[in-house]
Amino acid sequence: MREIAVFEEPVKKRKVSLVLVDVNEIEIPNFQRDISPALKKRLMTAIEKLGFLVPIILVKRGKKLYVIDGQHRLEALKDIGGKEILAILVDEELYRYFLELNTEKPPNVKEKSKQAYRLYMDLLKENPEQIEEDLIDYFEKPEYITLGFAIEEVEPKFPASFYENFVSKIDRFLYTPLKSAVEERRKRAKALAELNQIVNQKYAEFGWDNALLKGEIIKEAIQKVYGARVRVISDDFYDAVEKVKRACESLTIEDFEKGADVEL
Repeated sequence: MREIAVFEEPVKKRKVSLVLVDVNEIEIPNFQRDISPALKKRLMTAIEKLGFLVPIILVKRGKKLYVIDGQHRLEALKDIGGKEILAILVDEELYRYFLELNTEKPPNVKEKSKQAYRLYMDLLKENPEQIEEDLIDYFEKPEYITLGFAIEEVEPKFPASFYENFVSKIDRFLYTPLKSAVEERRKRAKALAELNQIVNQKYAEFGWDNALLKGEIIKEAIQKVYGARVRVISDDFYDAVEKVKRACESLTIEDFEKGADVEL
């Protein structure tokens, strides 16, 4: 690693370094999102055409360098034969703040959820006694943790985006140590997966062939219980899920034949 300059970033006034680093010295944290081949290909084309103009962000932990923003740029540069990469080296305290970065392409709900799960498990391994609520700065929203458990441990194809709005109204950070909070997250994830099974059954019953309409089933069930424009749900997590499950089971095809702008 070769230091090019040291400067003070203008907001937090942290001293950071602009460095040139061998691409093979850089590691990707295990909680980063999966590589998108399409995004990497677009970045390869841009780098070949314009050069490498936007530094990645690195932290040093022990003797290792980790990329916390720019893993796609890193992989794109490596694939076109680049040997060194321009990077900004920041304090180790920013290691787990990758969710606030991701400047290449904003992650979708599924990606955010998977990243939240991986970060959660990393924090659990490091210190099981940490109180979940004390780690709020690391996570954008608590629902991404629960949705991440649903995807990573229960149902890999769980449609997180269909449930994000609902879960955001009933999920909260937990005031318990991670070693016990993790079991509660698993329990919540299983409850959501059970609700999704009912949605899938109802979808099959209706004979639909557009998977996006599963989102309409969830939406209709929630509206049956809480109304069309509910902003706050005061019910307990499991009570709310159970009510929506029962509403989903009661849905008929007539519920969707009310002039709604869904193509059945």
